[in-house]
Amino acid sequence: MKIGVMVDSFRVGLEAGIAKAVEVGAQGVQIYAVQGEMAPENLSAARRSEIRRSIEDRGLVVSALCGDLGGHGFALPEEHPWRIEKSKRILDLAVDLGTIVVTTHIGVIPRNPAHPRWSILQAACEEIGAYGDARGVRFAIETGPEPADVLARFLGSLATRSVQVNLDPANLAMVTGDDPVKAVRTLAKHIVHTHAKDGLRLRAVDPETVYDAFATGSASGHEIGTWFREVPLGEGAVDFDAYLAALESIGYEGFLTIEREVGDDPERDIREAVGFLETRLKRPPHG
Repeated sequence: MKIGVMVDSFRVGLEAGIAKAVEVGAQGVQIYAVQGEMAPENLSAARRSEIRRSIEDRGLVVSALCGDLGGHGFALPEEHPWRIEKSKRILDLAVDLGTIVVTTHIGVIPRNPAHPRWSILQAACEEIGAYGDARGVRFAIETGPEPADVLARFLGSLATRSVQVNLDPANLAMVTGDDPVKAVRTLAKHIVHTHAKDGLRLRAVDPETVYDAFATGSASGHEIGTWFREVPLGEGAVDFDAYLAALESIGYEGFLTIEREVGDDPERDIREAVGFLETRLKRPPHG
């Protein structure tokens, strides 16, 4: 397994973030590719080549792009035209930057396949997935909004093979209360990328409520902070020794990409997270 970092977690911009990824000892970087300088529509062919060269010249690779479009994901069919088109352009960008993974949230998958939202999400994933099949890129749904068994059932209903999983253990622990170790086994054949993140579930809240709050801004940061809390690796509910052992047992050799979405000193937290993972992967500490 390889250690990556989310460039945006450093909060210093693309080039400085790539440089810091090298400094902390990462082997790869994930980049948010929806808005600003990394939005596909803002990147010429020359700039794409320049970014890829800048990353590779530093001995890094792109572990994945983040193509999360926010809102309710693909739950609203009237938004499908622009969301699907944008997702395809992000898949194209992934090819240009040398990665085969784009991670995203698609919306909350209902437990019952007869629920109208099931077929709505299915339709979007089939279209994007067919494009991913043709381009050789995986469209990886991030865990969290639903238990792992529901996600596995949904993936099994798709004809496309390129819609897969970005396993975020903290999201499962914080939102659904699902066991990340069991999730690895449940989703084993679908996992193409993971996030290294930890957190605590402070009280049970319906995932529909949680993700609607993020989509609409209907809950304050304080209220969300009473539901769950992201914490540094090793300080939350994720049993990383068991989690990493489970990933090893299924033959996972991809990235553990550190994502730090909160905190006053993200660089310190990311540096400590790299050390935390190096210890558990039995590697000599960076530097």
